Amino acid sequence: MEFKHISVLLEETIDSLNIKPDGIYVDGTLGGGGHSLEICKRLNKEGRLIGIDQDMDAIRAASERLKEYKDNVTIVHSNYQDMDSVVKNLDIGGVDGIVLDLGVSSYQLDTVERGFTYREDTPLDMRMDQSQVMTARDIVNDYSEMELFRVIRDYGEDGFAKNIAKHIVMARQEKPIETTGELNEIIKAAIPAKMRQGTGHPSKKTFQAIRIELNRELEVLENSLDKMIEMLNPGGRLSIITFHSLEDRIVKNIFRKNMNPCVCPPSFPVCTCGKKPMGKVITRKPIVPGNEELEENKRAKSSKLRVFERI
Repeated sequence: MEFKHISVLLEETIDSLNIKPDGIYVDGTLGGGGHSLEICKRLNKEGRLIGIDQDMDAIRAASERLKEYKDNVTIVHSNYQDMDSVVKNLDIGGVDGIVLDLGVSSYQLDTVERGFTYREDTPLDMRMDQSQVMTARDIVNDYSEMELFRVIRDYGEDGFAKNIAKHIVMARQEKPIETTGELNEIIKAAIPAKMRQGTGHPSKKTFQAIRIELNRELEVLENSLDKMIEMLNPGGRLSIITFHSLEDRIVKNIFRKNMNPCVCPPSFPVCTCGKKPMGKVITRKPIVPGNEELEENKRAKSSKLRVFERI
């Protein structure tokens, strides 16, 4: 299957990076290379793009898409949480811009055997990095009822988390839960029929929760942003596209903390903690897709772009 993924908020993201032709840019979620291609088009022969992805399918697709710019591009199979060491290994001191497009790619969702979709019956997988041993099947069959409840409540924000966890544990006592179809039926049984009407697919929130837990998505994001801001050269920008409120909250809070790091009590006349701002938030409110983009790409619906500039 061809790696197809429509880059969300493409123009807005590229504009937000303020690209310098001779700058160094990092795409931490390379995917099919949509954002990277637009960055490369704006670089001269001194400019450089470093693309990072944990999905080998993405790396193959992006390598093909960016081959015209291969002299400017370095592609690395890694997780963006290791971006600082990837950049150090390339003997680069600082970078002029970083872009992250979080969440699952259209390719991952549409490739049924990857096990991200609740619309087809396929083995429970959901690994973004297929070299990882643990899969969604392990979470569904091995987590305790309390752990499942926590995951579905915290990462899926599902009001029926307790009941869904209970139904999963009951079902797996009969036999292991192997497929997305089996899990769908269990979730459906855990949510009253009248509550399922008009709220989208009943499995959407639970599948999101299991995927986030398996790939440690929020943990990786939270542990990476401060390091990324430190990597930026003065005037360099970090542009992040999120797809749900949990990611967006993390980005918003960490950006805010880096702009106003002072921890002194408000009653202090002057700052004594010595914590200096790392930069400023460019987007007071997040940038969201316009009507035209939403018509062309339904998956853009919940996307938000936030931008931070280093001083």
